[in-house]
Amino acid sequence: MIARLKGEVWEALPGRIVIGAAGVGYQVLVPISTYDNLNPVEGQSLDLKTYQHVRENLLTLYGFATDEERDVFLLLIDRVSGIGPAMAMNILGGMPVEHFKQVVVNGDAVAMSKVKGVGKKTAERIILELKDKVGVVKTWDAAASGDRTDAARDAEMGLMALGFKQVDARKVVDRALKENAGADSGELIRMGLRGI
Repeated sequence: MIARLKGEVWEALPGRIVIGAAGVGYQVLVPISTYDNLNPVEGQSLDLKTYQHVRENLLTLYGFATDEERDVFLLLIDRVSGIGPAMAMNILGGMPVEHFKQVVVNGDAVAMSKVKGVGKKTAERIILELKDKVGVVKTWDAAASGDRTDAARDAEMGLMALGFKQVDARKVVDRALKENAGADSGELIRMGLRGI
């Protein structure tokens, strides 16, 4: 799996960037918001977080400027029924990650349905499934209120992306923080996976 790609921009079009690395040009689909933030120019060096999506007859590489964008993308395609990569890209392109989080935390289906291609029922399903099935709302809410450090929040989200329930991820991270209060998110995740 290609998880990160660093190289020279060979071609840049809204929503699509070709990055040359070791003589190979990789076509990477990016949300419009990511494209606008990066403002890629041919010849520029670029470092993208990526997700490689494999179907029977197609291999697609999706790129993101930040880990947070990639995490939201993965939550959408892995945890919300009926949401595929194309819809997740529309959602990320239609609103910044922080705004998306606030919309989910507040249960604002009207704001979510303003994204192109997201109807009212889909918006309600996204909010409901992220709140109930995954429990990310509590994590995002705690992060907004300042109750958790960035490392703890990132570790908790990382463990949830690996299949932990929100409650279990929080317990594991809290235990890891008691043993090593200054640990970064990567170390917290490793400690959590080892069962501390």
